[in-house]
Amino acid sequence: MLTTPFEEMPDTARVWVYGADKPVGPAAEKELLGQVDNYLTTWTAHGTPLSAARDWQEGRFLTITVDQEQAGASGCSIDGLFRTLKSIEKSLGASVVTSGLIFFRDHSGNIRSVTRDEFSELGAAGEIDGDTEVFDLSVTSLAEWRARFSSKAQHSWHASLLPARAR
Repeated sequence: MLTTPFEEMPDTARVWVYGADKPVGPAAEKELLGQVDNYLTTWTAHGTPLSAARDWQEGRFLTITVDQEQAGASGCSIDGLFRTLKSIEKSLGASVVTSGLIFFRDHSGNIRSVTRDEFSELGAAGEIDGDTEVFDLSVTSLAEWRARFSSKAQHSWHASLLPARAR
C-alpha cells in the first residue's frame, strides 16, 4: 500500500502522466493499479526509497508523482517504471505508454485519443474548438498537473493545433 496519498503530495513533486489509448475496463484497471501500487511501494533510486503516489482518472489517465524533496527519481528508476507499465499493456488490451497522442473529450462526453494531425483535422471540420476539454500529458510538476492537466483547448498548447477560427 502506498504511504502518501496523492492529494497530500507537494506541488513541487515530479509528475509523469500516461494516457491509455483506449478505455481500460474494471478488471484491467484493477490489474493495472495493483501492479503499479506494488511497483511504487518498492520503487527506489540508487537504493533510496522514493516517496511516490499515483492517481487514476477517467479510466484512461495514470499519473505518477514523486516527492523529489525526499529523494529524486533517477533515469534507471524511471526506466524501471516504464518497463513495468509496458509489461502490463498486453493484458490490459490498451497501450498506456503512448507517444504523441492528443487526448480530448468529444461532444458525447467520451475521451478520445488521436494523432496531432487528426486533432487538427477535427478542428478544421468543426468537431473540436477552443471550448473542447483537452488533457495535457506534458505537465512535469504536481502544481502544473493541478492547474492545467484538464483545461479548455483555448487555454492550452492544444490551441496551436486548431485553425484560427476554431480557437
